[in-house]
Amino acid sequence: EKIEREIGFPVGPRVSLRAQLATGGTVLAARLALLNGIACNTAGGSHHARRAQGAGFCTFNDVAVASLVLLAEAAAGNILIVDLDVHQGDGTADIVGEERRVFTFSMHGDRNYPTRKIASDLDIALPDGAGDAAYLERLGGVLPELTAKARWDIVFYNAGVDVHAEDRLGRLSLSNEGLRARDDMVIRHFRALGIPVCGVIGGGYSTDVAALAARHSILFEVASGFA
Repeated sequence: EKIEREIGFPVGPRVSLRAQLATGGTVLAARLALLNGIACNTAGGSHHARRAQGAGFCTFNDVAVASLVLLAEAAAGNILIVDLDVHQGDGTADIVGEERRVFTFSMHGDRNYPTRKIASDLDIALPDGAGDAAYLERLGGVLPELTAKARWDIVFYNAGVDVHAEDRLGRLSLSNEGLRARDDMVIRHFRALGIPVCGVIGGGYSTDVAALAARHSILFEVASGFA
């Protein structure tokens, strides 16, 4: 019961299967990105799941698992995780924090979940209400810094849409156009350098399912331009 409270919903066979498939999807997308330059999973980004258990609506940490799989297979030697979900990537930091071949970057809302954060290799905390211009300026400034840290074999990109102004849990103020500019900025930056990109959808919370799906679809629309 304690674990289910931390995850935020009951965990049964169907939830477990869904989480396993999402994790397998990110592993597959990573392998396809290495082959083709870019690939995205229509799920994934469960970045609160820790080594010992799930948390924060996340059961298994698919990006951390996929990173460790690529390292174990010697398919990649230097991995960058760019986590732009509005919530800090504490679970990913917990799992791969001591793995020096993986660098974790999280840009998130300062006053949002989790209350107690586990430090990434680089964290940028944004104030409530940050909109398109301030967000994109900060992101554009940090991408060259990330590039300079190593010769990355692959970038995992968590494109959470909970940074949107109408997200129920986000507290930031990006528009649909801001989401599109963000995704284009990240993918264009790394693909211009010949670095494969594996995208996952991350978080998004709305009672308007159609609007939420449209926000998530932006990642795939942008990525298709680099395929």
